Amino acid sequence: MQFAVIGNPISHSYSPLLYNFAFASLGISAFYSRYLMDLNFGCLRNLRLNGANVTLPFKELAFDKCNEIVGVANDIGAVNTIVFKDSKIIGYNTDAEGFYNCIDTTIKSALIFGAGGSARAIAHILKSKGISIKILNRSEDRLKYFRDLGFLCNSISEYNHTNKYDLIINTTSSSLEHKLPCEKNKLCSILKDSKMAIDLIYGIDSKFLSLAGSMGIKTKDGKDMLVNQAILSCAIFLESHFIQFDYECLRDSMQNAAKLF
Repeated sequence: MQFAVIGNPISHSYSPLLYNFAFASLGISAFYSRYLMDLNFGCLRNLRLNGANVTLPFKELAFDKCNEIVGVANDIGAVNTIVFKDSKIIGYNTDAEGFYNCIDTTIKSALIFGAGGSARAIAHILKSKGISIKILNRSEDRLKYFRDLGFLCNSISEYNHTNKYDLIINTTSSSLEHKLPCEKNKLCSILKDSKMAIDLIYGIDSKFLSLAGSMGIKTKDGKDMLVNQAILSCAIFLESHFIQFDYECLRDSMQNAAKLF
């Protein structure tokens, strides 16, 4: 069986290590790779994949291209996991639960940088847990989705920081570009009263987390979320194709693989 992760950029992804380690541990004849592409589903079909994970910047586009959407992805409007089955593309979202499983559940408020698919998933799961949410994005047009659902939103340029937030989350690609998600003085003002900062990017130096750490704020990169959502995604892949497996072994194998990076 063949699986892959799709994104742009994609060379930084450690997903193949997680999945291939898990397949070997479970004794499953399958292989997981990664593809840099524009999410052309016709091209994906030619690759004869059984399933794929979708990352930046294609999660919302993937939602629109699926023939069927399952579970919480319907509310989020973005998918990170797709299964190819019976000539259908079936979409799921494991980002929401994957993120929530790696944060301090005593958090009462959060500010999210970005308005893409990952931001949608995180905003929905945090709101469902009774956490107050604020969303900032560079452009106004992508905030319409959130405003229509009643989320508090602002463009970064127009935001004047007045409230305190326990958790600050960077879902943008700024760290991949070695940039901050907003102007440094404004970011310092936002961070100064927070308890924790999370950047969804992993495996590289994050200017966002470096700044937060220099201010004495607890930081976390996206590694835990990657592993948590991958465990859920892999279970979907295997269950969708009626492959029997031990869930605890799957979880333990991916967690052990994550220790390698």
